[in-house]
Amino acid sequence: MSDRPADPSSDPSSVDPADYPRKVLFVAGAGRSGTSTMAGLMQIMGLHVPQPEVVADETNPKGFGEPAWVVENHDRLLKEAGVQVSDSRPDAWFETGRVSTREQERIRAAEWLESHFGEAPGNTELVVKDPRLSWFLSLWRVAAVRTGATPVFATMLRPPAEVVGSKQTYYKNRLGSAHLAASWLNMLLHTERATRESVADGGRVFVRYADLLDDWTRVVMQLGERLDLQHVMHARSEAIRNGHRFVDPSLRRMTLSLDDLGLPPRLHELTGETWEELNRLAEPEGDTPAAHQALDQLREAYVELYEEAEAISRSSVVAAEQRTRKQLRGGPPAPAAPSRVDKVPHRLRAAIPAPMRRGLRKMLGRRR
Repeated sequence: MSDRPADPSSDPSSVDPADYPRKVLFVAGAGRSGTSTMAGLMQIMGLHVPQPEVVADETNPKGFGEPAWVVENHDRLLKEAGVQVSDSRPDAWFETGRVSTREQERIRAAEWLESHFGEAPGNTELVVKDPRLSWFLSLWRVAAVRTGATPVFATMLRPPAEVVGSKQTYYKNRLGSAHLAASWLNMLLHTERATRESVADGGRVFVRYADLLDDWTRVVMQLGERLDLQHVMHARSEAIRNGHRFVDPSLRRMTLSLDDLGLPPRLHELTGETWEELNRLAEPEGDTPAAHQALDQLREAYVELYEEAEAISRSSVVAAEQRTRKQLRGGPPAPAAPSRVDKVPHRLRAAIPAPMRRGLRKMLGRRR
């Protein structure tokens, strides 16, 4: 029998969770991309989801893994910034960035984190998840550091057509496929850029939702090692059994492809290329400068596409604003001027995001 002492890491009972270094895992990604499944598994492994949580409902019967305070705080901040949860405007990042730099907001977030680290001796690793989270990643990074914790990031990846289909099914979204695809592009491209600071110290991972459903133990254990999450690396057998009961492979109910969405050609192309490049980040050793450069180019291309769409529709926006001002002054609605919209080539009209087209039609009093 060997005289060498046993490796403490091989025996979970020999490790006191109170001795783990402080860490906050931020689970990011578009809504309906598997963020709830990831947060739920992290909670089962032993990471602490600050309470109270958002209550499960029919759209997510196994729970969201979302701290209610975070959701309410993000809703407040988005309202102040004038940004939607699924906003497709590149400029929306500038607006939420301004809010994120406010010192009072950083203090508020840091105090909230600190209060949950102190709830119990074992609460040394927290998991924070919310579909709105990506808008305020810089705020949370600063808040975590101020509590003496290391911020780490897990971004969930799910095919954009499946995300769009799931949102339309479960959220009764009426904004249309083009808007939802554009908001997915906007969210993922900027989330990748916002977490790139953590590449050097191994503080971010990208996880395919399909991989998580196929073999969650392998994916979660690799994530735990990459991000140095002690609760995951020292998970007990009971937690593993609970994880098997929690993960339902049938959760991937959407099988749509981009071709099913009927997107404008350039938006279709950018969405497909972005999905391909993001998948590279989920591969071992795939988080490389070459991948970052490709994603930077795609982000610039999306900004250009959006600016073109805005420029094309500027006259309609001005006309709609004039009609709205007249109505607000109490006068009778101005008669709609004869429109030449139908004479614009379809390919140009299709380049304008669907929600903008519908909003303009509504404000102009046109059915089509």
